[in-house]
Amino acid sequence: MYDYMRALEDRFNSKQSYEQRQELEIKRQEVAALLDKQGRKKLLRLVDAHSMAQEEMALASFIAGFRLAWGIAMELRADGSYSYEQEQEEVNRRKNCGEEADKYG
Repeated sequence: MYDYMRALEDRFNSKQSYEQRQELEIKRQEVAALLDKQGRKKLLRLVDAHSMAQEEMALASFIAGFRLAWGIAMELRADGSYSYEQEQEEVNRRKNCGEEADKYG
């Protein structure tokens, strides 16, 4: 299921534009130029860890949203197809029945 969710997320989640990726890489190189070799390694590990965390959070968020939508769909399927008009008619019917009961009660 994880692979399927990943494929769906990739399909529906807009990726960073090429320009954004290029700008981030330029900024990373600017900071790396200010650091020694050990500092650059730490910076790269930090950038990689941050990217992985972002990807994992985005996927987890997508999966949570998908599960929520799936649950709503299953609920609607169990109750029959949803109709806003039918719901409003039911609300109005109940409201009118309550008013009728108040008149005679």
